[in-house]
Amino acid sequence: MISNTLQISDEPSKPLRFGIVLLPNFTLTAFSGFVDLLRLASDEGDMSRPVRCSWMVVGENILPVRASCGFQVAPWATFDKAEPFDYVVIVGGLLHSGPAASEATIRFIRSAGESSATVVGICTGVFALMRADIMNGYRICVSWFHYWDFLERFPQAAVADLVADRLFVIDRRRITCSGGSASIDVGAAILLRHFDASIVQKALRILLVDDAQKGNAPQPYPLGLKPASNPKIRRAILLMEQHIGKRLTLPDLARRLEVSVRQLERLFQTEIGQSPVAYDRQIRMRMTAWLLTSSDRTVADIAASCGFTDASHLNREFKKSFGVRPVAYRETQALEETGLTHPSQ
Repeated sequence: MISNTLQISDEPSKPLRFGIVLLPNFTLTAFSGFVDLLRLASDEGDMSRPVRCSWMVVGENILPVRASCGFQVAPWATFDKAEPFDYVVIVGGLLHSGPAASEATIRFIRSAGESSATVVGICTGVFALMRADIMNGYRICVSWFHYWDFLERFPQAAVADLVADRLFVIDRRRITCSGGSASIDVGAAILLRHFDASIVQKALRILLVDDAQKGNAPQPYPLGLKPASNPKIRRAILLMEQHIGKRLTLPDLARRLEVSVRQLERLFQTEIGQSPVAYDRQIRMRMTAWLLTSSDRTVADIAASCGFTDASHLNREFKKSFGVRPVAYRETQALEETGLTHPSQ
């Protein structure tokens, strides 16, 4: 028994109904992974019949929707012809290329949010959920890669409710997922609410997935960071990356990770070989060096973006790490790129 009214059954009286909305330039991996899990869990053997689950791609019209890789998928039905769904799944993709979700799509999502359906945002699908104004009071999962894009587009969002260090978040009738292969994980979590675990495990094995990740599993850390195997440390590193401009205190970081400050410090020393404070400083120094060589922003502007009190503070800290002040570092790097070692050459 999952709840007072939901009984797990191998053969439900009617299929669990999924309506899938593909946004322009959607991510094909996120879509195909989610649907293939439904397909494999829905039937026995390799029949792929919609016995336990049914799924339908719906859209404003039946014109094909282009994925970010160029493949096109045509909706099966229009919004006004779509049947009621138990889950409405919005699959997003590229943010800065092509058209945004249409107003008709946003109205459909808003209507789904007002119904008894659970609304699922995969990848940047959560941006459309925000535009539909159905995420107030819910925790929201976004990819660390789109964290600042999200805050820029939705400054009214409650930062405390924004989760960018986990694969997905289930909050009552709203489910949000960071995207990519995590769509398989969130699909498995949804199906486990309704079907026996053996059914879901069978589907995962056919997809060659050893075991679905839980929602609190960390997102893969950004490139350039020292690898860490402990999930708490990986999540801590992601949170540091996301709060470079407005640093989290050590107690705040520990609270978000649900550990004590002492435990967090011990984990960092064991896994990384340095304290959380020292590692956070290393992240900000790396970002500072990158901004100095890849932009023409002033030192004062970079200092504010990287969590330093002012340019003087950055100058002192940068010299401790690199042996020179930021301006001299920028000049040296520019000369090295041209093959020169001195301005007179």
